[in-house]
Amino acid sequence: MNNIQWFKLFLAVLVIFSFSAAGVGIALKSMWVIVLSIILGFVIMGYGISLKRKEAK
Repeated sequence: MNNIQWFKLFLAVLVIFSFSAAGVGIALKSMWVIVLSIILGFVIMGYGISLKRKEAK
């Protein structure tokens, strides 16, 4: 576990920021911010999971 996978860490942080932006959108009552940030979060998370599956093969 010495090796840090920086790109995957970066993707995880982007997902966290994306879902946090959904919370900000809820506070601002902006439907566009909520929807776009949730979609972006799931897209980035899906990309990260697909990278993990490709490396496992």
